[in-house]
Amino acid sequence: MISGIVTGAREAVINLTVRGPDGTEQEFEAVIDTGFDGSLTAPPEVIAALGLPLRRRGRALLADGSATVFNIYEATAVWDGTPRRISVDEVDVSPLLGMSLLYGYELTVQVVAGGNVTIRPLP
Repeated sequence: MISGIVTGAREAVINLTVRGPDGTEQEFEAVIDTGFDGSLTAPPEVIAALGLPLRRRGRALLADGSATVFNIYEATAVWDGTPRRISVDEVDVSPLLGMSLLYGYELTVQVVAGGNVTIRPLP
């Protein structure tokens, strides 16, 4: 089980540890974004600090209708206590955790400031 909280800004967040290929780890707060179909976004400085390898380029259509091109890297996330290989989209915003990482899990959110966020594996 993974636990987090709802912030005063009404964001559901969890702490996530991400590992680079040389074992370097960084823990940071990630906002759960059910409108994002990828695994994780991270800003360039996190990607550089972890030394993540570039895997490919991606394209996305943003909520405002504009298109963007971005780099996609590979990392290992410690997910529910287990290392899991994930894609990391380079985006210069606070880290977002998307539906690909949540797939196969149940997300429960108490949507009040300080509310519980719980992520449990589905049977």
